Amino acid sequence: MLRRLAQYAILIVLAIAVVYPVVYTVLASFMTSDESAQYPPKMFPSHLYLGSFQKVLELVPLDTFLLNSFGISVLVMIGQVLTASMAAYAFVYVAFRGRSFWFAAFVSTMMIPWEVTIIPNYLTIKSWGWLDTYQGLIIPFVASGFGVFLLRQFFMQLPRELFEAARIDGCGHVRHFLIVVLPLSRPALASLSVYAFLGAWNMYLWPLLITNSDAKRTVQIGISMLQFQEVTVWNLVLAGVTLVLLPSLLLLVLGLKQLVRGLTAGAVKG
Repeated sequence: MLRRLAQYAILIVLAIAVVYPVVYTVLASFMTSDESAQYPPKMFPSHLYLGSFQKVLELVPLDTFLLNSFGISVLVMIGQVLTASMAAYAFVYVAFRGRSFWFAAFVSTMMIPWEVTIIPNYLTIKSWGWLDTYQGLIIPFVASGFGVFLLRQFFMQLPRELFEAARIDGCGHVRHFLIVVLPLSRPALASLSVYAFLGAWNMYLWPLLITNSDAKRTVQIGISMLQFQEVTVWNLVLAGVTLVLLPSLLLLVLGLKQLVRGLTAGAVKG
């Protein structure tokens, strides 16, 4: 009993440590400049001050950045789901020479740090004339080794008898993929969608590297533009962060169950 209470106490402390920065960010975004600069810092605003959000939108075209990030994240999400699902299906249901080797090659890309590929990707995008373009922000991320691995593990859990029965009935690979496999794989597809969307939404270094105009910049760059060299007005920065966090938090709330189910698929055998 005491051991369980200690475990719950540790989990509560860790949960508070994780949630506190988010809660403080949201509350501080409703503070005035004087309140956010007080020391020791206040936890709750004296009243709901909405001027910070208005000022943020005046200083930075955050609405344009939000639309850019949302469009880029959605297209990256769709691209990763399409490419990963087709590749995973081939690795599970299509017999071809070197299948194990090519899957190992796909998975090995997960161990390559993103920083190693920045310069080759940048030179490739530059040679194609895609600097400061949407395709330059999207195309390098439409394929994911993690997505292939995740969906392959889930597809392997599907009853093999369904595939055999479909083949006997004259069902080809395309029809089996669209009618049988994809509908049964919604948890894994949803978890990959959430993962891909959040990964694209939180990108900072790549958009900063290849974009030059505000028309193509994303929200993460917009937040950094709120930090001035002379002084940082924290209520404005935190108001911008709150606006950026809302889509991510909403997506996590709506897709958390599917995300957990998809990521734990294949973790327990039998």
